[in-house]
Amino acid sequence: MVATRFRLACRLTIALVLAWPASAWLQTAATPACALVLMHGKWGGPQGLAPFADKVEPACHVVLLEMPWSGRRSYDQPYPVALKEISAQVQTLRDKGYRRVLVGGQSFGTNAALAYMAEMGDADGVLALAPGHSPRQMYQQGMVRAEVDQARTLVAAGQGAQRLTINDINQGRRRNMTMSADTMLSYFDPDGLGHMPKTSAGFKKAVPVLWVIGTQDPLYPAGEAFAYAKLPPHAKSRYLVVEAGHGNTPEVANAAVVEWLKGLE
Repeated sequence: MVATRFRLACRLTIALVLAWPASAWLQTAATPACALVLMHGKWGGPQGLAPFADKVEPACHVVLLEMPWSGRRSYDQPYPVALKEISAQVQTLRDKGYRRVLVGGQSFGTNAALAYMAEMGDADGVLALAPGHSPRQMYQQGMVRAEVDQARTLVAAGQGAQRLTINDINQGRRRNMTMSADTMLSYFDPDGLGHMPKTSAGFKKAVPVLWVIGTQDPLYPAGEAFAYAKLPPHAKSRYLVVEAGHGNTPEVANAAVVEWLKGLE
């Protein structure tokens, strides 16, 4: 009798397991609730954010992407193609069963996350660390105006494939970068995808955003009004000021980022 009851219990357990949706297994047994597509800053690379990602990993799985503005790739693809690269990774994580997929980055990586939400809009949150790349400011100050105007003229004439050189700027450092005219315009147009106030206001949906800025960051004096205040309001969005410069903001904010991610549950 005992053996019979044991066999019946085993069969019932197996039946329940087989009836449980595969997605439930992914979400509870194997796959964390959260995944984050994280992008590096201008002229950098994924390795620069690896220590930060390691500390975030227990709260949210992190995928580090190398983007077209890396030191190795040197603007090898225009901004819309970069957004498609992000989209492909977001979809891959969706297919793996993650319930929440966020996009984020440091400096230019944040710029891309904002542009992504304005153009694609299918992520579930944004981590904005030391936002950077301000093409309108660069243009207005005359730093890249001649090159951008030339690129605009070539693109309008159907000659966007012609290569041009721009004296790019990154936190006071300058570097000559050569790329096609259409690629240059996609990144440096003062009213284009790189203009963070515009993309922040253009989110396709309201999602939680953690905006982290250091007190020594060049963008700090602009405050919340620069772009954060233009985001669609969300109860779990936060504007966080830390004692840091542009480069070490991820390190300084690590614990606060983990706390915020856990609070999204």
